[in-house]
Amino acid sequence: MKSYNEKRDFTKTREPKDSPPKKKNEDPIFVIQKHDATNLHYDFRLEIDNTLKSWSVPKGPSTDPSVKRMAIPTEDHPITYADFEGTIPEGQYGGGTVMIWDHGTIESNKKDEDGNLISLEESFKAGSIEVTLHGKKLQGGYNLVEMKSGKMKGNWLLIKQDDEHADARRNPVSTQSKSVVTGRSLKDIEKDEQKESK
Repeated sequence: MKSYNEKRDFTKTREPKDSPPKKKNEDPIFVIQKHDATNLHYDFRLEIDNTLKSWSVPKGPSTDPSVKRMAIPTEDHPITYADFEGTIPEGQYGGGTVMIWDHGTIESNKKDEDGNLISLEESFKAGSIEVTLHGKKLQGGYNLVEMKSGKMKGNWLLIKQDDEHADARRNPVSTQSKSVVTGRSLKDIEKDEQKESK
């Protein structure tokens, strides 16, 4: 979490400070934050090993199993970041508006050769995560796979599993654009922040 703290000036940003590890959630959480920074993107975060492992997904998640979305790893974030919605001041790292686009709980659905479930920690270390999302906008299985070679090395791919929640016709990124917590758009959040700062 050192990288997270070093990149931020907490006297200027309302983002949460790294907090001491707390008791693990019985059901680990996930959050997807829509982030209008230099470029609009979606931050995909999974609770793994008492932190939010994070990836920047430029095009956002898809519900179509044939679509592979690039997921660029970013620094670990504290669990409390899952509740952050607001504007990061200009000039600060990640400056721009952040919305809680989706959130919920997750469970690992990756199994070993004997059919035993593999923990999220083990899956992350191996570079191959399979989770079931129980969100408001996204449900069902998703895979995150680390690229080990070629031009994509070091980046990951986010892919929808082909299950009952897969839908090639649905495009939640464009049709469901508001916060699942406050019902606000990015512009609404920005306006509210400007009012508060006056």
